[in-house]
Amino acid sequence: MLVSTMAVVLGLSAGGVLLIVVLGYAQVRAEHSEAMATARGVAALIDRNSLPRLIAVAPNVQVQVIDEDNKVAAVSATARDQLVPMLTPEQLDGLADGHEVPIAGYLIGYEGTASVVQLTAGPPTAPLRILVARSTEEIAQSVHVLRITLLILYPLLAALLAAVLWRVLGAALRPVDALRAGAEEITDGTRAGRLPVPDSHDEVHRLAVTLNDMLHRLDAARARQRAFVADAAHELRSPLTNMRTELEVAQHLPDDTDWPALTDDLLADVQRLSRLVDDLLLLARSDEGVITARVEEIDLGQLVGEAVQRYPGVEFDEPGKPLPLLAEPDALARVVTNLLDNACRHRRETVAVAVAEDGSDLLVVVTDDGPGIPEEDRQRVFQRFTRLDDARARDAGGSGLGLAIVRELVRRHRGAVTLGDAHPGLRVEVRLPKP
Repeated sequence: MLVSTMAVVLGLSAGGVLLIVVLGYAQVRAEHSEAMATARGVAALIDRNSLPRLIAVAPNVQVQVIDEDNKVAAVSATARDQLVPMLTPEQLDGLADGHEVPIAGYLIGYEGTASVVQLTAGPPTAPLRILVARSTEEIAQSVHVLRITLLILYPLLAALLAAVLWRVLGAALRPVDALRAGAEEITDGTRAGRLPVPDSHDEVHRLAVTLNDMLHRLDAARARQRAFVADAAHELRSPLTNMRTELEVAQHLPDDTDWPALTDDLLADVQRLSRLVDDLLLLARSDEGVITARVEEIDLGQLVGEAVQRYPGVEFDEPGKPLPLLAEPDALARVVTNLLDNACRHRRETVAVAVAEDGSDLLVVVTDDGPGIPEEDRQRVFQRFTRLDDARARDAGGSGLGLAIVRELVRRHRGAVTLGDAHPGLRVEVRLPKP
């Protein structure tokens, strides 16, 4: 605020100085123009050979006509001296037409200062010099009065302007200071994550609303991160606890223990732990926007058929023709595998997979005859670590990340995944745009 006030004060100072300079220059130019107009009028009389002994001019002007011998040939009635030239021979020597010579005003009967301008007229063989004198005291006085006036009024004006600016800028910046204080309180943890919003509907109001929206998104992101870390730690603890328990028990088993069976149990836990770590790594890279997989043209029907072959008893409705698609093969294979794992885990008897063409899209449909998912939960199941009440048992093999990974991978392919009823069971439809 102080800097702004000082800038305005300095601007006014520069404006005052510029006003004095411009006003003085404008008045000098106006006086010079009037003197040259008078000189050109006398020159016209000389060219017509009608120059009188006494030249009629304005009362505030003195005119002398000097011959080549520096003698006064004609004067105005206002001239003080009708015999001695206004300028000395030294001043006349080399003086160009239109140029001014400043002289002391008392020499020609003026107070203060005066200026004399010269113009040459007449034949080249007998030239005459026209000298026109005017007082410059009035110009000097007007500039002096302006300077004194500004010197007196300027401090008062500057003080008044500084006070007004201080009040106005203070009132304008008070909401900004409130935002700053609120930000400090949020940083210190003494305030909830919201900044005060001023009542005025101006730029500061919109700034506060935008900052609060940003803080809301940051709080939501931190909450999601904390929940993700907590859920990940909980999911990782389960297989690690199982492995630790099995190893501690194995230390007290007799030598005739069925060690291959024990290693099979440990291997199952290790595989579950490995899958969970891979899922967490995939989601973390997706959140950071890190995509390193290669994109190539594939046959979607062939890719889905190869994935279905690893699941005995799953029905596959082949498309009957190639369905080319630009995609990440590993990512789409992961989508199909996650959907088949979920369907096989909850089916009663059958799971069916179909691949078809629908206008400008390609469809992958996975259906099962299991309990299905209620309509109110069909968006919630795409959240990470989400399990419905009838699928919460961790020994069933689910981590709650399968559908979340499916949605992320399908989005990377500019597609969409939806859940519906299979009557009975669940119908999962993956829609991918054709190239």
